[in-house]
Amino acid sequence: MTRGGKTVEVLNTDAEGRLVMCDALVLAVEAGVDAVVDIATLTGACLRTFGTEIAGIMGNNESILAQVELAAPAADEPVWRLPLPPQLRADLNSDIADLKNIGGVNAGSITAGLFLQEFVSGKPWAHIDIAGTAQAPASSRWIPRGPTAFGTRLLIELALTFEPPTTH
Repeated sequence: MTRGGKTVEVLNTDAEGRLVMCDALVLAVEAGVDAVVDIATLTGACLRTFGTEIAGIMGNNESILAQVELAAPAADEPVWRLPLPPQLRADLNSDIADLKNIGGVNAGSITAGLFLQEFVSGKPWAHIDIAGTAQAPASSRWIPRGPTAFGTRLLIELALTFEPPTTH
């Protein structure tokens, strides 16, 4: 059982990070924050979609997503928005729990985002998926080959320019 009281059927133990993240999201909401922005190497599907130089973003609030998108060029850490279509939420339905920790074989990044969205209680939220950008296979721009710390500059820029988000 998660901190938020939801039960999760674990179908893939390689998707364990989202089980920790869901509790962290609940804790952030409980703290009464204006918005939640999380960052993680959430899905290999994001790596397959965007490669190693662009992070995927998704969320439930246009204002906070737009702020992340505006901070990205200033930080020279590119992002690309993924949708969270509600009809794909059904891929997380479970017969024995409130939801499964993974969806089907398709839309892995999106269903992972829909999983996380279950734990923000409607609070403005954005997720930055750095699965592809965490390691650089070769030097590019200012980033040397190897671990990149991608998202550090982005989060700093976002913090410096942050405005409490408007509702959806």
